[in-house]
Amino acid sequence: MGASQRKIRQAPRKEIVPLTLDAFSSMESLEKIAKYGEIIEASASGILINFKREDFIKKELRSNLNLDALVGHKVFFTIHEMDLEISGTVARTKFLGKKGFQVAVDYSTDAPEYWRECLIDLLPNS
Repeated sequence: MGASQRKIRQAPRKEIVPLTLDAFSSMESLEKIAKYGEIIEASASGILINFKREDFIKKELRSNLNLDALVGHKVFFTIHEMDLEISGTVARTKFLGKKGFQVAVDYSTDAPEYWRECLIDLLPNS
């Protein structure tokens, strides 16, 4: 992918105290994709989530080394500590070996900019 094809980061990242997800689900089918996850970074445009292989519900996702099938899917999840539901689109995924996977969710089109900036201010720093 060339530099002209890459999406330029819209907002600086903030490393946060890991927050847990109650569930990670598809917006289209309302099917639960993962039962647990951990938010490790956030910005006013996206959230980075770590998943362990055993967190995924479907066997196909647990047994695969690649989660690219999720890219472009509309998803929603609840941040447990804040009792806050967020929706967005899976922007990219990354296999981390034995540590599991990272999934980046872009939520910039689903929430106003001022709300997203307030959310980032409220998330605890690491």
